[in-house]
Amino acid sequence: MAFQRSHRLNLLRLVVLLLVALAGIKFLFRDSFTLELHKHVSKDSGFWGDTGDVVQDIIPQSQVLELPAAKIMTLKQKQQVSRDVSATEMRLVHLDLKGAAPRVSYLEQVFPLLSQLGANGVLMEYEDMFPFKGELEILRSPYAYSEEDIERIQQLAEQHKLEVVPLVQTFGHVEFILKHEKYQHLREVERFPNSFNPHLPDTLALLKSILSQVIEKHRRSTWIHIGADEVFHLGEGMDSKNWMSHNKGDVGTMYLKHIKEVLGFLTAQYWGLRVLMWDDMLRKISVGALREAGIARHVSPVVWFYAPDFEAEQIEQFLAKYVESGFEAVWFASAFKGTTGPAQAWTPLSYHLKNHLSWLKVMQAVPRLAPLRLQGVVLTGWQRYDHYSVLCELLPVSIPSLAICLQTLVNGGFTEEAKRKVLDVLGLESVQLEQSTCEGRGAFPGVEIYHMVEQVNGHLKESILKALEEESAIKGWFSPYHRKRQFGNPRNMESFGSKVLKLHEDWEGFVRDLRAQLERIYFPDTVEEWMEENVDPYLDQLRDLVRDYRAIIRLKGRPKAT
Repeated sequence: MAFQRSHRLNLLRLVVLLLVALAGIKFLFRDSFTLELHKHVSKDSGFWGDTGDVVQDIIPQSQVLELPAAKIMTLKQKQQVSRDVSATEMRLVHLDLKGAAPRVSYLEQVFPLLSQLGANGVLMEYEDMFPFKGELEILRSPYAYSEEDIERIQQLAEQHKLEVVPLVQTFGHVEFILKHEKYQHLREVERFPNSFNPHLPDTLALLKSILSQVIEKHRRSTWIHIGADEVFHLGEGMDSKNWMSHNKGDVGTMYLKHIKEVLGFLTAQYWGLRVLMWDDMLRKISVGALREAGIARHVSPVVWFYAPDFEAEQIEQFLAKYVESGFEAVWFASAFKGTTGPAQAWTPLSYHLKNHLSWLKVMQAVPRLAPLRLQGVVLTGWQRYDHYSVLCELLPVSIPSLAICLQTLVNGGFTEEAKRKVLDVLGLESVQLEQSTCEGRGAFPGVEIYHMVEQVNGHLKESILKALEEESAIKGWFSPYHRKRQFGNPRNMESFGSKVLKLHEDWEGFVRDLRAQLERIYFPDTVEEWMEENVDPYLDQLRDLVRDYRAIIRLKGRPKAT
C-alpha cells in the first residue's frame, strides 16, 4: 500500500511539472504570437475587418517608422488601458499647453480644484510641451515638460479622480511641426505650415512616431483625441489635386482617407483605446461618404460650438447626420475661455455662461436621437488661436469662468446651489456676471494674478494715457517736439513732474510684483510674452517720458538742440 501511494504521488508530481512547463512555454511565446498575428492578416480582408477582428495596418512596411520592440504594446498592456466608462458622462477641462503652459507645481493646486468643481478629466493638448525624444526632439519647446513631469501630472490626476486624455493633432493645426525646415516638405501647401499633405508616406510615418511616444507615456489613459479640425487649404496642394482627379474624389473623401489611416494604426496597435476627434470637418461631408468610410465604430465626434446664444436645432442637425452616418456616441465642446478674441486678456463671464446654458438645451434633446448617446463634454480653454498667435486669457484669470461653467453643467443651470458652490470653493463674496468681475479676496490658485491682471486690464492703459494726453502742461511744454530737441522750461516741467514720476514709480512697483507672481506659475517665455503684449505697450510710453523728463530737467533750460 505504501508503494502504491508513493507511486501515485510521483505521478501527480510529474503531471504538475508538465503543467508548469506548458504554462511557461505559453508565457514565453504569447507576446511574439500577438505581434505575428498582425503580420498575417489577409490583404483581401476589409479595411476595418469584422467586429473583434485584428485590423490590418494598410501602410506598406517600408513606410512605417520602426519602433523598438519594448515600445509596442503587448496584449496584456493593451488590456490595461481598456475599462468600462460607457455609463459615465465625462466632463473634461481642456488645458491648451501650446501657450502659457503652467508649471507642474501650479497643476498640483489646480487639479484638486477641478475635481471639487465637478470635472472628472483633463484634455491635455501638449503640442511642443511634450518631451519628444530621438528624431522628434526638434519639436520640443525649450521649456517642455520632462518625462517625470508627465508622470507627475498623471499621478495628480489619478489622485483627484481625473481621467487624462492626451490630444495629438494629426491633420490640421500642426504648425509646431511644419514650421521646422526638417518637416516643411510635408505641408499641404508649401507656404503655409497649417496642414499635412496626406498623400506623402512620410506624413503617416511621422504621425505614428508622434502618437506612439505620447501614448507610451499615457498607459493609464482610456481615450486619445486626434484633433483633425480646421484642416485649412486641404485640396489646394498639387498632390491633392492629382489624387482627386485620378480617384474621382473630393476633399471630403480625401480627408476621410487620412483619418482612416490614423484610426487604422491606433486600432491595430492599441486595442481598447478610445478615440475622439473634433467634428467641424465631418459636418461638410455627406452621410454616404461617412458611412462608406466606416469610421463611426472607431471614433467619437466632439461637436464644438462656442457662441453664447445658439438654438439647439443648430446642433441637432449635425447630430441627426451623425446618427444616420452610424455613430453611436458623441461628445460636446463648450468654452470657458479663449474664444472671444485672439488677444483677449480678461474673461467675459456672461458670454461663457450663456454658451453652457445653450449646451444644456442641446443635452436635453439628445434622448430623442437614440441610439446616439452623449459620452462627455469638453470645456475648452484655448490659450492661443494657433501656434503663431498671441496669448488669450491666462488660466488664473479664467478660473471664475471655469467654476461657473462646470457648476452650471453639474447642476443643470446656474442655480442658487451652483452659485453658492462657486463662491464657497473660490473664496469669493459675489460674482457680477455682466461686468465680469468678482468681489472678495478669493482663495483659488493664482488669485493674486487674477486681481493684478484686473488692474492691468482696467487701469494701466487708462491711467497712463490720461497722464500723457490730458495733462495740459505736458501737451504745452513737453511735446514730442520738445523732447526730440531736448528743450524745456524747468518751471513748467516741474508742474507735472512729481505727478508723472509718482505714477511711474507706482506702476513699476506693481509690475515687479506681477512679474514675481507670474514667474511662480509660468516659464520665462510666457512671462516675457505676456508682459510685452499687455504691459509694455503702455508702460513703455510712461518710461520714455520719464527718461526724457529726467534728462531735460538736468539741462536747466538750455537752448534747443538743432
